[in-house]
Amino acid sequence: MTLWRIRATVDDRPGFLSVLTASLALKAVNILAVQVHTTEVGAVDEFLVDAPHTMTEADLRVAVERGRGRNSWIAPAEAEGLADQPTRALSLATRLVRDPDALGDALRSLLGADEVTWRPDSPTRPGMRADAMALPDPTGGRYDVRRAAPDFTPAEYARAQALVDVAAAASTDSATLLLPDGAEIVLRPALPDDLAALMAMHERCSPATRGQRYVKVPEPAQLARLLDPARVRTLLATVPGITSVDTVVAMANLVMEGSLAELAVVVEDGWQRKGIGTALVRRAFARAERLGCAAVLAHTGVDNPGMERTLRRLGHTVPTQRDGAVASVTVPLKTSAST
Repeated sequence: MTLWRIRATVDDRPGFLSVLTASLALKAVNILAVQVHTTEVGAVDEFLVDAPHTMTEADLRVAVERGRGRNSWIAPAEAEGLADQPTRALSLATRLVRDPDALGDALRSLLGADEVTWRPDSPTRPGMRADAMALPDPTGGRYDVRRAAPDFTPAEYARAQALVDVAAAASTDSATLLLPDGAEIVLRPALPDDLAALMAMHERCSPATRGQRYVKVPEPAQLARLLDPARVRTLLATVPGITSVDTVVAMANLVMEGSLAELAVVVEDGWQRKGIGTALVRRAFARAERLGCAAVLAHTGVDNPGMERTLRRLGHTVPTQRDGAVASVTVPLKTSAST
């Protein structure tokens, strides 16, 4: 037997679903799960089925059409599809409670999307069409969700909005980031008491890593200024310790200069390429928008393309300006009122 996903539209009238299921049953197709999406053009019935190995997509389409189904979409399914939709949605909501920044990945999983892109500007009109959704990000900006097939339904849009609401309720200044290797990192605002841990992180960093962020190794007084919330907004990635002191493994700073925020990031060598820098940059952009900044400026070495890659992943495609050994990028923001 082979697993398939089937979607087809039938007239929203009594008995029409049973006609479609009977047509599938005549071909020895076992229906494992079914959902009904009410739309303006009829009921969109979605099935997860187990069909004989000899049946092809064309055979299934014929069975659907004989069961009065139209506009059918049929594709092979994976075993993970056996989890029912409510269970999957609850699992994703639980993940968002722990890590609201995982909203993009959660939307992709919930909707089986081909592409989920975060953009810094809020949607002018949240909503959906057949192949796309625009959803607000609770921390600022929006998510553009695209799927070539099958068409999105109002029920799927409502589920996506519900996930956004969960992320909004869970969004605080602190969040737990689950790394691909299973480790947990806490992202939070820096405090003056973090100076010792911040100094220790810089001492553990290699000269090459420090050189991408500083002209020379920072003195304690310089790091202390980065922990002054009146001057700088600093975000930390920390590993919770068994004592009251956390281990700092990464830092992102927003230095405010009028309506411009200058962004800088440093990630300890052993914690690089795990998504920590991307998570910090994304939260820094959201913080800059909430503060009413007009743009974010980032500097890095021309031999360090990491910041450019991170900005592209977050949907920013603005050009990079190079001046000798320094590369700079300025990202304009559509800001909300300052808070």
